Amino acid sequence: MRVVRGAIPLYLAPRRAERMGAHSAVDHAGDTVVVIDDDLSVREALASLLESVGLRVELYGSASEYLGAPPASGATCLVLDVRLPGQSGLEFQRVLAAAGNRVPVIFITGHGDIPMSVQAMKNGACELLPKPFRDQDLLDAVMNGLHRDRASRANEQAAARLNELFETLTAREREVMAQVVAGRLNKQIAADIGLSEITVKVHRASVMRKMAAKSFAELVLMADRLRGGADRLRTD
Repeated sequence: MRVVRGAIPLYLAPRRAERMGAHSAVDHAGDTVVVIDDDLSVREALASLLESVGLRVELYGSASEYLGAPPASGATCLVLDVRLPGQSGLEFQRVLAAAGNRVPVIFITGHGDIPMSVQAMKNGACELLPKPFRDQDLLDAVMNGLHRDRASRANEQAAARLNELFETLTAREREVMAQVVAGRLNKQIAADIGLSEITVKVHRASVMRKMAAKSFAELVLMADRLRGGADRLRTD
């Protein structure tokens, strides 16, 4: 059963709010911590702790319940029991990774051992906390996980925006851009593709405008970030 619990204001729990240290409530507005544990008492205890520092919490008793729910819109991290009914936490982590879901995972377990910890970290887990653990250790892990997911989402949004800009270029402009970022001079580009130098300058200016690049160095950086890199510039 899915349970969504809203964050409480920090002033209602000042002592626990102090545990956030440098992490402010504003920094994490809109963030969600997903707790998946088959033990209701554990879910409720974790929710109480996380809500006390201003975080929104979603509670699930199994991995299947989480998969059937709509995804959170903001930064998210999972607090996941290694031993879950039906599908272990490690297996669920692999399923998420295979589906391209890179949401940060924090494992909690009463059965932790070295091989399990190594496997969890190899699969991309942020942290593995053996029970019992300190509240502060969990909060630190959660804040780090949310920071990681927020950065990942920002990078994805920037990449999507960059691709949108690139799609506005004509085939000729992409051809010119590929040569520009390779360091070719206007007269060299003109000779290579059979255009006048003035026409190349016009295309180059259009590329800079459409890509919203403020400098040559920024355009080169954009080309590096585009999926497919320089090969895509030449072949599209």
